[in-house]
Order: sequence, then structure tokens, then C-alpha cells
Amino acid sequence: MLSEHDILSIPEASRWASAYLSRNVLQSNINYLIQYAKINKILRDGIACVSVLELKNYYDSNSRNKSQNPLSFANLREADTTKHVHRLHPYKGKFIPQLAEYFLDSHTDELKKEVYFYKGDWVLDPFCGSGTTLVQANELGINAIGVDISEFNSLIASCKTRGIDLAYLSRVIDRITELLAVFVQESGILQFDEELTAKLADFDSKYFPTVEYKASVRDKKIKEREYAAEKEREFLKIYEKLTKKYNVRLQNENSDTFMNKWFLPNIIEELKFVAGLIEKINQTEIRNMLTLILSRTMRSCRATTHSDLATLIEPMRTTYYCIKHFKICKPLFSILKWWKTYSKDAVERLAAFDKLRTDTKQICLTEDSRSIDLDSVLRGKKIDGVFSSPPYVGMIDYHEQHAYAYDLFGLPRNDESEIGPLCKGRGTEAKESYVIGVSDVLINCKKYMKPDYNVFLVANDKYGLYPKIASRAGMKIIELFNRPVINRTEKDKNPYSETIFHMIDNGDAND
Repeated sequence: MLSEHDILSIPEASRWASAYLSRNVLQSNINYLIQYAKINKILRDGIACVSVLELKNYYDSNSRNKSQNPLSFANLREADTTKHVHRLHPYKGKFIPQLAEYFLDSHTDELKKEVYFYKGDWVLDPFCGSGTTLVQANELGINAIGVDISEFNSLIASCKTRGIDLAYLSRVIDRITELLAVFVQESGILQFDEELTAKLADFDSKYFPTVEYKASVRDKKIKEREYAAEKEREFLKIYEKLTKKYNVRLQNENSDTFMNKWFLPNIIEELKFVAGLIEKINQTEIRNMLTLILSRTMRSCRATTHSDLATLIEPMRTTYYCIKHFKICKPLFSILKWWKTYSKDAVERLAAFDKLRTDTKQICLTEDSRSIDLDSVLRGKKIDGVFSSPPYVGMIDYHEQHAYAYDLFGLPRNDESEIGPLCKGRGTEAKESYVIGVSDVLINCKKYMKPDYNVFLVANDKYGLYPKIASRAGMKIIELFNRPVINRTEKDKNPYSETIFHMIDNGDAND
């Protein structure tokens, strides 16, 4: 039996951690902890090893391993919570697929004592976002309708759920990649980027040796802020000489649009070039998927630091000290690498989902759920229930999070129709408007649901608004499922809690 003072090789540490956490911990996970100086690397006879005690202390201090609530899904890896098409495109505020699966699946266990949905049922998600409910409904053999006010959200959900000719998609991707490679080569930006990358690699290797530097920062042997600022200024001189040598433009003529503010000039040229090629594609499903791949590429090519991709603080057009990677990093000067990466990833994820896809209907509509007419879609059928996560009060501007895509593709925006957007804050008026907005959605949904419907709404209701919402919608809350949110798909890993409200009709015949 291992003691806390034992030293393990990387494969041994992987097996120990998997047993300790009751989940699969890969050797790459252990290597990550070493690389980012979370634990120390110990060399034994030239073999990289780690301390059991350090591993145990690290995992014990990580809150994701403490929850005993089954709905925390703490045993899952990120690869599980972002499986197949769920990571086709980033999206703030989505729940993990396992949560939808838990309530949609026709099984019972100690926590879930009832079955709410069956194969062939119809489920509605009136705030469908990126389509998690629709995807999981398809896996489980359930028909689903998703509605969202954002046209780009609907595009994401539709691309995830609609079947597509992957062989043809791959051929089109290959052709666009060839044309893009020629375009980039002719622009001359690759020569600049190659020399910059080489000089940056030499500089970082000298002044920011990966493990040693991170360990010194962790142990406070180096004053990170002062040291990094000095080296940042030192490399900036090299960067400025290179931009002059290759005549690289760093500024657009103005910053009147999101694209002009957050993208370097040559990145914009490449994006518009690929967008022009995509626009010529006649087949809608192929064109939409390529649009989504380009949007994902675009998001990763914004002129911002690696640590600010999800928040966007200030445009970054020079080299800088990266607090995420503990070294000097640079902006991106071409989309080619990420276009290749995300194109390949998209085809693989679609292929993985095709193996699970069922012969059910998933329909996604860009409409306002407060007023949408579903009769033409349902054709006499009735909805069995709802599984959805309404926007949280004052948390996210749902159109603005994809502002880059709206700019590039010229999509219409419906910001003014969002419920509970960040821009309206969290004051009394915003909360009252939120209650009215969400309850109006439920009132409209009731028109299309069976009398014995089940509604599940996922929310962080720290303001206590959902009892009011249920009452105003003519529903009653019959059960609460509390869930610590531990596995996050965005970079903000701070855990929080949310509640799944189970609502049914209040039985008032006069309602």
C-alpha cells in the first residue's frame, strides 16, 4: 500500500490519481501539473517522477474533488463535458450535456426517483443558446424544438444537430485551406511571423525557462511583476524593429467596429477572404458549418492576451508578458493555423456525433419565445415538457459575446429583445423586467404543452425570483435540485451553485 512519502513515475501517478479521485486521470494531466509548477518534478534514474504527498495536497485543495452531490458531475473530465459537437464553438453560459441528459434520460436512481421523458417525446428549450438540450435529446431518441432570439446562437445549435455530408465538407475545407495558404504566403506575413517566433523562442528559453521559472514564481524567489515588466520592455524593442523591417501594419484606420478594434489588419484581410469563399457555397448546411468554423477561428485570433480571451479587456497589438503561460507571448498574425485546427476538429466531432445520432427531429428557430407560434411546427402534436436555462440577471450580453461574427457575416442583431442582459444591470427594474420576461415565455410555452407537462429550469436564483416567475406563469415549483457547478467549460473555473427548478401546472382551471 502506498504511503504519502512514496515517489511515483508519471504512469504510476496517473493510476494513483485515478483511483484516488474515482475518475480517469491521464498521464498528460500529471504532466500538466508539472509543466505549470503545480507540483514538482523529481528525477529518479533519469525518469520523471512526482511525490504522492504533493499530488494528494494538490487534489485535496481543489474544490472540484470535494462535492458528493451526484449533480456536480465532479468525476468527469473536461473531455466528457465537451464531448463531440458540444465544443464546435465556444459559448458563455451553457450547462454541461450530462445535466440535460440526467433529466431527459428515461432511467431512475436514488436522486431522481421519477422518469420525466421517454423516447419519442417532444421537449422544448425556449432559451436554447448553443443547443445542448437539442443535442442530448437527439442522443436519447427524443424530439426537440429550440428557440433563441439570437440568430448566431441558432446557427450554432442547428450546425450541431443537422446531418451533413462529411466527405463533401472535408473536400470543401481542403480547397479553402489551399486558397488561404496561397493568400497568406503572398501577403508576406509568414516571413515576419517566422522570424518573430524564432527570436521569441530564444528569448523565452533564456529568461523564462518553463518549469524552473514557474517554480521560482510559485516559491516567491522571483518577483514576477517586476521581472516580467523588465523583460517585456526588453523584447518590445526587438518586436518594433521586426515590424519596421517587414512593414507590418498594427493599426486599422479606425476602431469604429468590433473587427477594427479587436483584430490586426492582416487578420481582417484573411477573414474576409475566407468569408468570401464561404459565401459562394450553394449548399446551406455546408455553408453554415464553414461559417461556424470560421467564427471559432476568428474568436481565437482576436488581438488580446491569452488570459483575456473570454473577457476582452484591452486590444493587444504588441508582444507582452503572458500571465497564463509565464513567458513573453505575441499576437496572432495569421488565421491559417487555427483554421486548419478547427476545421479538422469540427469534422472529427461531427463524425463522433454521427455514431450516436438517432432518427428524431431537432428544430431550431430564431424567434422570441414570448410570442412564437409553434403550431406550424408541431402540427397537432403537444410538447411533453421543457428543459432550459434562462439567462441569468445581468450576467451576459448574448449578442455581444459573438459580436465578431455579427460583424464579419453581417447577421441581424436583436439585442433589445434579450431577457436579463448584462447591459441592463441587476437593479430592481432589471429584476422586475426579468420576472416578466421569463414568465411570459412560460405562459406562451403552456399553449403547446400537454396538461401533465414537466418544466425544468436551470438557474442561479440568488435574488429569489423563480417563485414569482412560477406563480405569474400559472405554475408551481414542486421540487428543487441543488447543484454545485464545478466542471466549467470557460476559462473562469471558480465554482458556484445553481438550482434546477421542477415546475408543473398549478391546476387552476381559471388560469
